[in-house]
Amino acid sequence: MDIYVGNLPFSIHGEELEDLFGAHGTVDRVSLVADRETGRPRGFGFVTMNNDAEARSAIEALNGSEVGGRALKINEARPREDRPPRR
Repeated sequence: MDIYVGNLPFSIHGEELEDLFGAHGTVDRVSLVADRETGRPRGFGFVTMNNDAEARSAIEALNGSEVGGRALKINEARPREDRPPRR
């Protein structure tokens, strides 16, 4: 299951996010989203966990928890919607 993790502190690293979710099960992949032009973090990312029960447990346990002074917003990721090209 792909999990959306929002409201992340800009200082967080992938390893920290992996450790946070790893307490609830096996983490397959962590992806932090960065701005294409500046390379700076955008404050959200995705975690992939293959075991759905572990993923749901992590979502329930971590949603609203505080990391770096920010309350995390965590839910199951939705498929990306097609958007018109930018000019």
